[in-house]
Amino acid sequence: MALIEEIAERLAGIRDRISAAGGDPERVRVLGVTKTFDADVARAAFAAGLNHLGENYAAELTMKAEALSEIAIAWHYLGAIQTNKVGTLAPFVTCFESVAREREVSTIATRAPGARVFIQVDLTGQPQRNGAHRDEVEALVTRARGLGLDVAGLMTVALPDPDHARRSFRQLKTLADDLGVSECSMGMTDDLEIAVQEGSTEIRVGRALFGLRPPAR
Repeated sequence: MALIEEIAERLAGIRDRISAAGGDPERVRVLGVTKTFDADVARAAFAAGLNHLGENYAAELTMKAEALSEIAIAWHYLGAIQTNKVGTLAPFVTCFESVAREREVSTIATRAPGARVFIQVDLTGQPQRNGAHRDEVEALVTRARGLGLDVAGLMTVALPDPDHARRSFRQLKTLADDLGVSECSMGMTDDLEIAVQEGSTEIRVGRALFGLRPPAR
């Protein structure tokens, strides 16, 4: 019970931060990122009021989803998509948030018809970052819609600099509006206030909810 109460208290603090930034806690989804935490933490998060949880690794997501199959967690996949893992993920994933390439769109459409997806956009210009270039996003959205996927929104990860984060989040919201998608997944523990001010509909939070992350196994 102590773990549930601790997460619930931290979740209330996150919602207070959303409200203080001018957002509506009922409209900005808090996605709890349980990467490298065990299934007991994910279970406690659900009991504390987090219905949406995110994972970066396919094996971890499937393991936790199977272990917690009796509760209605909406699992979001946040990691770079390996097309050979899509079939394994498909029975468990509510939303693929990191779609960045045409081959990923095609594979998801084949292995998970009608799946809900976000297109990940890289606004950092750094070659090691996952995400489509902003000039590629319209074609990806069109392709995904043409293949029957539910393109719910766009997602981005900003650099750890407040000015860059604000510019990136503003650009993502403008792009989402131009493309007619309703959701923007942007903002994490350290920059969620900026994201909320710029129109985020979902923030992805790990450390502020669960503490320091254990090392990946």
